[in-house]
Amino acid sequence: MSQQNPFEKIELPGVKNILVVASGKGGVGKSTVAANLAVALAREGFRTGIFDADLYGPSIPLLFGVQHVKPDVIHHQGKESIVPITKYGVKIISIGFFMVSNKSLIWRGPAASAGLAQLLSDTEWGELDFLIIDFPPGTGDIQLTTLQRLNLSGGILVTTPQQLAIADAQKAADMFNTKMIQVPLLGVVENMAWFTPEKHPDEKYYLFGSGGGQQLADQLQIPLLAQIPLVCDACELSDTGQTIFASKDGNLISQFETLANKINQSLTSLV
Repeated sequence: MSQQNPFEKIELPGVKNILVVASGKGGVGKSTVAANLAVALAREGFRTGIFDADLYGPSIPLLFGVQHVKPDVIHHQGKESIVPITKYGVKIISIGFFMVSNKSLIWRGPAASAGLAQLLSDTEWGELDFLIIDFPPGTGDIQLTTLQRLNLSGGILVTTPQQLAIADAQKAADMFNTKMIQVPLLGVVENMAWFTPEKHPDEKYYLFGSGGGQQLADQLQIPLLAQIPLVCDACELSDTGQTIFASKDGNLISQFETLANKINQSLTSLV
């Protein structure tokens, strides 16, 4: 692995907007939101990529159904560059492409940070309107490296309605707002907002409580961007590498379409 200055900015020429998707805790569906947001943006005609920054538990390859695919490596002017896998119109890079299946990645913090930086900078992203970065949960070395070394456009917080998830999401928000980082949070996505049975599409069951996403958004004084329902076919679609746009639930699809439009509008207003 090449030596890199830990404070030097990572330049990604041709990438207009870099957006991180974060959560305070695991299990809130952050990666699912990140993957389907990327697809939603691509469906709107934007040139979109996604980078899986969860080095210890990469899930983006599975969500896109490309877990057995290996990216090509090209050689140009003495430098090796990685060519992203493309599916659903999204360019995809994950450490999972380079790991042996079912084997863990055992790296200390500095090695993980250096590996993340190298994977980002060695990828041939080309021209992109949006690069979505799927954070691991928490507020560790990987998050700090990304927030400090990339020129980020903003972040999105993903939470479920339950108070435990809200409490952890507040800690993640504090990381964005610290003096040495100060990356704007564009809003909150409340995932698993309610459960809707397939045969009763008008019914809502609040399995994890209700109002938590709006509560968090109000506390942080940022918008509640979307409330993503928990629907019957969402899990099966994710496990088989399909997107929510193959779902039978029209509300699920419309929430992601609205989310993509709100993100674009938010970033446009910041320019």
